[in-house]
Amino acid sequence: QVQLVESGGGLVQAGGSLRLSCAASGRTFSSYAMGWFRQAPGKEREFVAAISWSGGSTYYADSVKGRFTISRDNAKNTVYLQMNSLKPEDTAVYYCAADFFPSSSLGVGVIFAYEYDYWGQGTQVTVSS
Repeated sequence: QVQLVESGGGLVQAGGSLRLSCAASGRTFSSYAMGWFRQAPGKEREFVAAISWSGGSTYYADSVKGRFTISRDNAKNTVYLQMNSLKPEDTAVYYCAADFFPSSSLGVGVIFAYEYDYWGQGTQVTVSS
């Protein structure tokens, strides 16, 4: 079992920045690839970014590429999402998720929510125009 707790959400003006954190506890964190997803009101949950267990491989949705950066600190059992140049359309609840995948690369299914084994409760990000 892995427990995930997100933090760092809030209200920010367009063009601003936020850094989300996801603290993990339970089973060996470094055996898991980690992902960030988001869900806006009335929309389906969508993939944002993923990172391999080693941190050596990352993948981003086109909508956030160049603005968001995912990283992890396995010593602290924490994954981060640095969000810069935020836009109103980035407003959503952001979720982190863990996928048991002890490989240096990312699996082809990292963009799909069903691939992940554990989820956090989410943190709200609101970007005002």
